[in-house]
Amino acid sequence: MTLSKSKKRTGLLFPWNNNPIQHFLNTDSFLKEDFFTEDSLMPAMNVKERKNDFEIEFAAPGFSKKEFEISIDDNVLNVCGEKSTEKEENEADYTRKEFSYNSFKRSLALPEIINSDEKVKATYKDGILKLNLLKRKEVKEKPKKLIEIV
Repeated sequence: MTLSKSKKRTGLLFPWNNNPIQHFLNTDSFLKEDFFTEDSLMPAMNVKERKNDFEIEFAAPGFSKKEFEISIDDNVLNVCGEKSTEKEENEADYTRKEFSYNSFKRSLALPEIINSDEKVKATYKDGILKLNLLKRKEVKEKPKKLIEIV
């Protein structure tokens, strides 16, 4: 499986944390085109290849187990998370209503060595979604091939 580093998005979500407020107000950095792309709000991900499996971790704090949907379709792993909250406070002379919505979807093309017929183990603890995908036995047992130089 090949991993590639994504571009940095420093300052896009909260540019006032990295720059003075005056600079932010005088620029259009908050309205940059890549701020609104689907990729800009993706959770961080780690992939580890081990002898018998791959371990994939997603940093998705604030979700519950029920708010994830994980599927494999045509050797593509799809991980989705969707969360919404709503809070309403009614007082005699005012009503305050707060709501939030957060979602993401990541799709990964799985290598042929993944045994997608086997059960995928998924755990969620302390804001980390961890998946374990087993490798095929025939791939694991393949002997090392030596190539002779002529």
